[in-house]
Amino acid sequence: MSSENQADHLLSRAHQLVELARKAGADQADAVVVRSRAKSVSVRLGKVESTEASESDDFSLRVFVGNQVASVSANPGFDLKALAERAVAMAKVSPEDPFTGLADEADLARSFPDLDLYDPTDVSGDALREAALATEDAARAVPGVSNSLGAGASAGMGGLVLVTSHGFAGAYQASRFSRSVGVIAGEGTGMERDHDFDSRLYYADLDSPAVIGRRAGERTVRKINPRKVQTAKNVTVVFDPRVARGFVGHIAAAINGASVARKTSFLRDSMGKQVLKAGLNITDDPLRVRGSSSRPFDGEGVTGQPMTMIEDGVLQHWFLSTSTARELGLHTNGRGARGGTAVSPSSTNLALEPGHVSPEDLIASIGTGFYITDMIGHGVDMVTGDYSRGASGFWIENGQLAYPVSEVTIASNLKEMFMAMTPANDIDRKFGTAAPTIAIEGMTIAGK
Repeated sequence: MSSENQADHLLSRAHQLVELARKAGADQADAVVVRSRAKSVSVRLGKVESTEASESDDFSLRVFVGNQVASVSANPGFDLKALAERAVAMAKVSPEDPFTGLADEADLARSFPDLDLYDPTDVSGDALREAALATEDAARAVPGVSNSLGAGASAGMGGLVLVTSHGFAGAYQASRFSRSVGVIAGEGTGMERDHDFDSRLYYADLDSPAVIGRRAGERTVRKINPRKVQTAKNVTVVFDPRVARGFVGHIAAAINGASVARKTSFLRDSMGKQVLKAGLNITDDPLRVRGSSSRPFDGEGVTGQPMTMIEDGVLQHWFLSTSTARELGLHTNGRGARGGTAVSPSSTNLALEPGHVSPEDLIASIGTGFYITDMIGHGVDMVTGDYSRGASGFWIENGQLAYPVSEVTIASNLKEMFMAMTPANDIDRKFGTAAPTIAIEGMTIAGK
């Protein structure tokens, strides 16, 4: 069966499920099928450790009886009528939720842009094995690398089929290919580890095994024999882009409408106020062609538009799904994401837009500071903004990376950190959350 025929078949099943739910007594209903196809190979020290392949079409039905809601899930082969009746029976004994319901009919997508998300390239298991072995070989060939943590290569696709009782029907799919490797450098107590990876929608866009392996090996070797640094205040900390992406994720969490509604965000009272340094922008674009997190419609059938969430440092929008928007007295902006049977707000292709200075010039302007390549722990309180995490990286002296350091704790408050950020110009938009190198002034570091 072709991919197109499979989608048509799943759409037909979802339509049947919604109609049976209505006949069973639901006022509204939607049915979702989450599709997944994946295969992967893992190797270590030149030998295959595992090969995996999986396929699934997971069905979910959500029904509404007045302001009561229930959701059920099933695998293919289930009895459609029995599932619909069970969901309606569950809804009738559920507590009322005044904000629940399908998206307004006027908000539903009527056409779907072609975002070029699917590459039909069929990568064989042999090709995946060869790529994983070549990636590991390239990493182990870097002088100073002493052992391997393993390498892997994978190929797959994921898709979403959605049908609602008020007229929406749509489906899309996206491919995903990846390569990764981790290695160890040094001996005994001086050992260090690091990794590198690449993940793309299109197979031809993947970085080569040689490039990924060399980067992993070089990153690891340069961390050998780290030093400890003195505890200090008012230190400028620089986040490497792969660490900066996680930091931007904290911004996304703070402006998520669900957190605002639950009063668990320290920015819950900040709409229309300055939350980042003037000149900084946070954008979110679900319609970016070949974007890692692009989608022609959200988990409720609404097409989200590109938005500047924070403009010139001023907070302009929350991420909103339909129910969250209703709770806040607002309107959905097409950021509802399916997570199992639930819908909650989520970012798509999120980016801290870049500045105008190169990372080299940004570091040079600092003089003395701490360049972070790895973070440890989860010491972030999203209610208060308090921030304290373990870190390792390199000490900056005279505007240059001087020597590796480890066993450092950095601390501040996210409100203060957001207002002290300076981004460089080296953003890479291949990731769902994209960020350049970021310098943050005024942090406290705890060392020896």
